[in-house]
Formats: sequence, C-alpha cells, structure tokens
Amino acid sequence: MTRDDRIRPFTRVVAAVVLPFLVAAWILLYLLPNDTDALFAWTIAPSLTAMLLGSAYVGGIWFFVQVLRAGRWHRVKYGFPAVLVFAALLAVATLVHWDRFHFGHISFLTWATLYLTTPVLVAVAIVLNWGADPKADDERDYAIPLVPRFAIAAVGLVSLICGVVIFIAPGLVAGAWAWELTPLTTRVVGAVLTLPGMVNLWMLRDARWSAFRWIFQAQIVSLVFIVVALVVARGDLAASLAAPAFVVGMVVSLVVYVALYAYCERESSRTVSAVRE
Repeated sequence: MTRDDRIRPFTRVVAAVVLPFLVAAWILLYLLPNDTDALFAWTIAPSLTAMLLGSAYVGGIWFFVQVLRAGRWHRVKYGFPAVLVFAALLAVATLVHWDRFHFGHISFLTWATLYLTTPVLVAVAIVLNWGADPKADDERDYAIPLVPRFAIAAVGLVSLICGVVIFIAPGLVAGAWAWELTPLTTRVVGAVLTLPGMVNLWMLRDARWSAFRWIFQAQIVSLVFIVVALVVARGDLAASLAAPAFVVGMVVSLVVYVALYAYCERESSRTVSAVRE
C-alpha cells in the first residue's frame, strides 16, 4: 500500500454512517436524560450517567466530523483504536445485560445494530488505512516534548486500567462511585474511561502534534460537556469523597488538556512562522 497518507473512502463512509446515530444518541442522552425509559434503548438512572455517555458521544461527533474533513490519515488515526475498544466493550455489555434493554423499541434496535457492527467496520477501517501514514510532519507541526507526552500517557494509562478493571468487575465500585450505578451502567462508565487511555498512550510512539490536534479537540469537547453535566446534575452526586474527587479530576483534566492544546498550537504556529522567514 502506498504511503500517501490519504484517508480511504471506506473510512469516510463509516464516519458518515455513524455520525447521525451519534447525534441522535447525544440528543436523547444529554438533552433528555430523564426520559430514557421512554426514548432510549434502556432505562438509565440517574441522569448523570446518561449525560456522561452523551458527553462521550459529543466527542465522537467532533472526531468523526474531522474524519470527514481531514485530508490526511495520520491526523485521525489514533482515534480509531479508541473507538474500536469503546464500541467492542459496549457490544459485550449489551450481550451480557441483554435483559435490561427495551426489546422492540427503535432505540434498542438501533443500539444493538450499531454496536454489533461498528467494531467490525472500525477494525476494517484501521486495517485499510494504517500503513498509509508516512510518519512525516504536517506543514504546521510541532514535536511535543517528552515530559508532557509521558505525563499525558500516564494519565491515559491510569484511566485505561481503571476502565478495564471496572468493566470486568463492576462489583468493585458498587457503592463507592461518585454516583449510583447499576452493573450495566458501571460497564458503560468503564468503557468511557478507556477512551483517553487508548488515545494518550500513542504519545509514547508519536510526538507529532498534528497526529493529536484534532483528537485532543474531541477530548476537550467531551470534558467540557462532562463538567457541565456535573453542574446540571449535581444532585445525582453521592455524599462521599468519591464525588468531589471525580469532579476535581474532571476539572483538572480539562484545564491540563486546554493548557497543553494552547501550548502546542502556539509552538506549531511559531514553527510555521520561522519556516516562512
């Protein structure tokens, strides 16, 4: 396969197909979190859990829009393994907790179809595109320093481990999470926690800011919506140390991500200016 860094047409088709479902799910979960009993694939309570999942979906919307817009595969490639793991975990959670869903409801049929097919489609997209990255810098690029790369990767590793452990053994967090969870919603939260880990760990192999700029935008968007959800649905938070710890963790994560994004954008702009001079 020629290393021309093009995004293959199949990948754009997958993005175009997935996007409408993400938008619909975001509307139902984030804007109407108290109506999941009537409108969604299964009843989610409390509303904070629905809004958390909706926050992950809005990040996915941002990401897949970039897949349609971006001209080069390396700009979005590290988001696809994260999507693959997330979708695969939700497919497993669906099968394990099959009895919790609203059978026959259009939302359930859509959910089941989406999560039983998306892991396969995303895996195919990864295979078709992966070798296309020539490992070259973008016209506007910057080599992220080693220290912030390791710091972000370390945070991602912790998030990934926590997500996987919670997904495998949801009973470990029973009664100890920042808000009330069921076995199904615990696994959903675990799947959400794997997303930053599956992205950030790639920083150990690739220092190009252009390989993370658009994915970081998606993560920042998700964090903004999570923080807003914590404010809107603050009544769902438990009266325990876990609740303020989670809130502080999300706010600090948002500040760190925005600071790193701003720093890398400034440095990449300086690189372009230096080249022009």
